Amino acid sequence: MDFTFDMTIDPDRVRIAQLRRITSVLVAEWASSIVVQDVAVVVSELVTNAIEHGHGAVGFRLSLTGKGLLLEVVDGNPAPARLRPAAADDEHGRGLLLVSCLAADWGVSEDGRTTWAFFRVGDGSP
Repeated sequence: MDFTFDMTIDPDRVRIAQLRRITSVLVAEWASSIVVQDVAVVVSELVTNAIEHGHGAVGFRLSLTGKGLLLEVVDGNPAPARLRPAAADDEHGRGLLLVSCLAADWGVSEDGRTTWAFFRVGDGSP
């Protein structure tokens, strides 16, 4: 069975924790084989990036199919999210590294406005 959850939020940091909680409940209900905490961390990182670097409202979508869970975060900034090395003393800049470690795959849409992460269902690995 396929499921989708879609919403648009104001770019307010309080929304990060709310989306993390919503995601945790949905993933636990939809796909018990996916590590809920991994998805919650990725939600935090992608939504934080959209709020800090995007323009305007933030779109959020979770879609579950037989293949896996797709998380998409949309903002109004056409500059794509990029994985960059962070220096040891940097306080920021490791979010996409976490995403790349926790998700089976991740990327950015051609127009740069959507950053996505994919989690496989069923095999217990990212």
